[in-house]
Amino acid sequence: MIDPQVLAATIRACRICRDCPSQPQPLPHEPRPVVVMSSVARILIAGQAPGKRVHETGLPFNDASGDRLRQWLGVDRDQFYDSDSFAILPMGFCFPGYNADGHDLPPRRECAPQWREAAMAAMPQVELILAIGQYAQAWHLGEFRRPTLNETVANWREQLLANREGPKILPLPHPSWRNSGWLRRNPWFEAELLPVLKKEVDHCLR
Repeated sequence: MIDPQVLAATIRACRICRDCPSQPQPLPHEPRPVVVMSSVARILIAGQAPGKRVHETGLPFNDASGDRLRQWLGVDRDQFYDSDSFAILPMGFCFPGYNADGHDLPPRRECAPQWREAAMAAMPQVELILAIGQYAQAWHLGEFRRPTLNETVANWREQLLANREGPKILPLPHPSWRNSGWLRRNPWFEAELLPVLKKEVDHCLR
């Protein structure tokens, strides 16, 4: 089995989306893959792709979305950035840029086929996957994913208890502040899902 830190270093050196892109639009800047791998962390945060601030700092979830995610998890920054506690593996490792409306583009299509299976195989100790957003849910939930993100997250109990091999999986919406309206329309998320999320995280951090 490959050492997670060796693989992480290889991923950080990756320039496939610049040198051998599989989609027509080029990456609008020099690639800066952001990933945190671990040989001991029992929790994997499976995100979408870094935002601009994360691209600039090289630190995952180093923005308002990260502040909200840490609130959801019930952890502080020191715990969150402890690679013995959390591994962070986005579907796309580099900031993909913005669309015409100023929103983040989807994760680049080169990353997951090239790296994800190897990265998951390098971290067999993971017990809980937090699948954030539709792209991570599509990869990790497979046939258990529902047609929409709203349905998938609302079906979190079935996802958590699904009869599958491997880690537990909890689907989450993206913690972006742009999703504040969704959270207001779905009060069950804070009332029902978040207490279970905090309990599962606390169990894995013991």
